[in-house]
Amino acid sequence: MDVEQTFLFIIEVVGTVAFAISGIRMAAAKHFDWFGAYVVGLVTAIGGGTVRDLLLNIPVFWMQTWWYIAVTGLSLIVVIVFRRILVKTRVLFLFDTIGLALFVVIGIQKTLAVDYPFWVAVIMGITTGALGGVLRDILVNNEPLLFQKDIYATACLAGGLVYWVAYYCGLSMPAQGIACAVTVIAMRLLAVRYSWSLPVLVDIDENTGNKV
Repeated sequence: MDVEQTFLFIIEVVGTVAFAISGIRMAAAKHFDWFGAYVVGLVTAIGGGTVRDLLLNIPVFWMQTWWYIAVTGLSLIVVIVFRRILVKTRVLFLFDTIGLALFVVIGIQKTLAVDYPFWVAVIMGITTGALGGVLRDILVNNEPLLFQKDIYATACLAGGLVYWVAYYCGLSMPAQGIACAVTVIAMRLLAVRYSWSLPVLVDIDENTGNKV
């Protein structure tokens, strides 16, 4: 592998582990059995990338190699062994944020590799990063973070735009990816630290004119 391929491989492995652990841990909080937790972890890890590949009309990535299945299994073992540590909400948030950031990078890079324009790459980056979390939340019967006022897809968008700027500034591909991932992680951390959120769309009662 060259440097760029090695970089992409590493962030894909780390991103898969991070998202699988976030999914498995959330399933454990809902008292799923081991198999159910494994399924949730796997869907979290591969869901966004699967939709991306289908939209791009390219071979679905996890059907090309068995290691995504194996890595999710290892993630299940990690959660079982270190459950006392992973039970903490901050740890779950950290894994979810890392997975989100790295999958945005993967989504953008894979889209550019098949010669789509950059605006499509940014959308595919958001899809790759955010959709796995949406599917995870649906499976465990939670309201998806994407549809709440939490800074989630917005962080993906910001990371994608930073990737775009870095690309046109002539930075190397690893530097572009790092800049994107750092932006996503920083926005998520700052949003929690300073309680940032998007405005909530409220309805108005047609009789009283009050917000409901």
